[in-house]
Amino acid sequence: MRGRLLSLLLLALAALPARGGVKPDFTTWLADFRQDAQAQGITPATLDLALGTIQPLPRVLELDQRQPEFVDTFWNYLDARVNARQLRLSHDKLWIHRKPLYRAQGRHGVPATLLVALWGMETRFGKSLGGFPTLSALATLAHDGRRAAFFRAELLNALRILQDGHASLATLKGSWAGALGQMQFMPSTFVEYAVDGDGDGRKDLWRSLPDAFDSAAEYLNRLGWRENEHWGREVRLPAGFDYGQATLNNRKPVSQWAALGVTLADGKTLPKSDLPGAILLPQGYAGPAFLVYRNFDVVMTWNRSINYALSALLLADRLQGLPPPRLGRGADNRRLSKDDVQEMQRLLRGRGFETGDPDGVPGSRTREAIRAFQETAGLPVDGFASATLLEQLRQTGALQARGPQPEMAIH
Repeated sequence: MRGRLLSLLLLALAALPARGGVKPDFTTWLADFRQDAQAQGITPATLDLALGTIQPLPRVLELDQRQPEFVDTFWNYLDARVNARQLRLSHDKLWIHRKPLYRAQGRHGVPATLLVALWGMETRFGKSLGGFPTLSALATLAHDGRRAAFFRAELLNALRILQDGHASLATLKGSWAGALGQMQFMPSTFVEYAVDGDGDGRKDLWRSLPDAFDSAAEYLNRLGWRENEHWGREVRLPAGFDYGQATLNNRKPVSQWAALGVTLADGKTLPKSDLPGAILLPQGYAGPAFLVYRNFDVVMTWNRSINYALSALLLADRLQGLPPPRLGRGADNRRLSKDDVQEMQRLLRGRGFETGDPDGVPGSRTREAIRAFQETAGLPVDGFASATLLEQLRQTGALQARGPQPEMAIH
């Protein structure tokens, strides 16, 4: 799971190589790792089997250091993943594999429709499991040093999976970052949450769909998924709504949002409820609005991308016969390049709105800087980085560069 990987990586960004100082060569590093692994319960037999095949993979480092060239919009992201073809495939998979899917739902309380949606988004229903040797990929990243502690721990967990007989050396393959199986679990997630769904004594997330579905459902359940509780719904915001309230950290009972004039997307009154929810604007004030609850937070733990979480949950809704989002299609749908975002960050900093280093990523500091600029410029304060906002920043910059203009003489 890419987003779960990202959230774990953020915890280790400041980690230095395990022994500090100058990075050792790979052979020396691997010998040191072997001693640590044996001290932590990995047997000599497992280490002899596994470490003889490990080698550094330059391609893994290339992929680790690559940054996306564009910041995609919600609508572009959603339309690429929740479309007629994906709906048809998802319906087919839901029907074909209904027994293990609904058995997992019954055991763990997580909808079969959501399991299918996640399965399709993670690996295209098992077609894209990844072909990188997991042990070599993780060792490459652990030796690299930028996030050594994180990947060293993941490598140890991958060895535990091998030692416990859940995968053979040939089977232990996945993404460049070490994500495994039909649902792309990191090894630590595998060790903590994987389930033997078919009762054969092994947790095979590559070839056993019952194992994969039960494991995904177990993981979501233990993250806090609440059975028979909505994840969220599309809503309509009233005229004059304070967009500064539209943040995931600003939770109010549904009844309070209703008192502020928020309605269902079709204009009908929100249901009477004290369930806490937050207003989410994935494409700014001009795009759609969603009122999201605790189950949305659970999927955000699975993957920290708002676009991913919304797309997976909306796909699951469509599989239950619910309609697609109906509002906000007129929003600015132009993608921003990394260079565009860097320019936006420089322009904001030039006006005294601190974004941190211009890195081309519209993170939390950039969003706060955007909000501050929007407030001073009399714009809707949604904190959203759009092509329209970049044009506005360029325009105000051009006006400032021109300076005050001479007054016209009156005759």
